[in-house]
Amino acid sequence: MVAAAAACKLAVPVLADTSVLFALADADSLAHDTVRACVAGLRETIVLPVTVLPELDYLLAARLGLHAEIAVLRGITEDPFRIEGLRGTDVTRCIELIEKYGDSDIGFVDASIVALAERLDIRRLLTLDRRHFPMIRPRHCAALELLP
Repeated sequence: MVAAAAACKLAVPVLADTSVLFALADADSLAHDTVRACVAGLRETIVLPVTVLPELDYLLAARLGLHAEIAVLRGITEDPFRIEGLRGTDVTRCIELIEKYGDSDIGFVDASIVALAERLDIRRLLTLDRRHFPMIRPRHCAALELLP
């Protein structure tokens, strides 16, 4: 998908959420060029929580069509991307986060991103979501650094 980001890996990866992946795939998105430049400038592995995949697949199929859906799914199976699954402890943490931020409607996908960030000690997140992530206080740092 973005081969330039695979050139040289650093030890600490960065997480990605659905919004960034969709903007990367959608050339008509207002954020497409910004996201593309940001991702191309990364040298870290981009960790994709498995929970973003159904959300991404739905958006791709519904808004961009079958060919885009297949192209993106093929692309995320290659460097610099790594798909990360959830553990039982991550789901437990998701429940805690959803309860704690219940008035904010963060949802399971966003909670799972935070849970994985905590478990993997990742402090940076590729996201266009400036509604939910700035208010969440992860256990392992004061706040996630949001890119771009």
